[in-house]
Amino acid sequence: MLLQSNQRTKLDDTDDTLFYSFPRFVTHVDAGFLDQLTQLYRERLKPHTRILDMMSSHVSHLPDDMEFAHVEGHGMNEQELARNPRLNHYFVQDLNKNPQLPLPDQEFDAVLNCVSIQYLQYPDAVFQEIYRILKPGGIAIISFSNRMFFQKAIAAWRDGTEASRVQLVKGYFQSVPGFATPEVMAPSSPVPSLFQMLGVGGGDPFYAVIAQRQDNQHGV
Repeated sequence: MLLQSNQRTKLDDTDDTLFYSFPRFVTHVDAGFLDQLTQLYRERLKPHTRILDMMSSHVSHLPDDMEFAHVEGHGMNEQELARNPRLNHYFVQDLNKNPQLPLPDQEFDAVLNCVSIQYLQYPDAVFQEIYRILKPGGIAIISFSNRMFFQKAIAAWRDGTEASRVQLVKGYFQSVPGFATPEVMAPSSPVPSLFQMLGVGGGDPFYAVIAQRQDNQHGV
């Protein structure tokens, strides 16, 4: 099993729907992180394709100069999703209660998840769904930093290091036959400098784990 039951637990086990019931029109990482994310999307996404922005909010961080055929949004707060100008359609769903996405097989060219992966209690089931809805050759981009709602992050994430969290997300992909070997983007110096430890400079570290759904001949 990918995670033991104790690794899926949260400090605050009240209904997530209550926690996300009021909108938060803020970004949870700094501008440097978001610039890197938008640049990654510019390099890896293709115009006029179909995108799922999973666990999204009022902004998707997609490049302003790129047009897509369809951007589907998923999240936990309808007010946030309704304000997101890049979404053509959206739906609200608690993936910790129901990880099955109401989306057709092989419908999307890319699935994106920005700074939210730490809240999934059943990532094995969700990554099976990501694989299912991706077209052969489609990619998933999971980005994260060291910030979180600590009380809502799963124990496996809370108790880990930045390096172990990278391995955790790689393991999520590797638990699904048919994904290619995940690619990792990480800071060149994962150990904080003295200045960063003193709170000077550095910014939010940018991590991304990227994997492609292999074609049907090599996948499942």
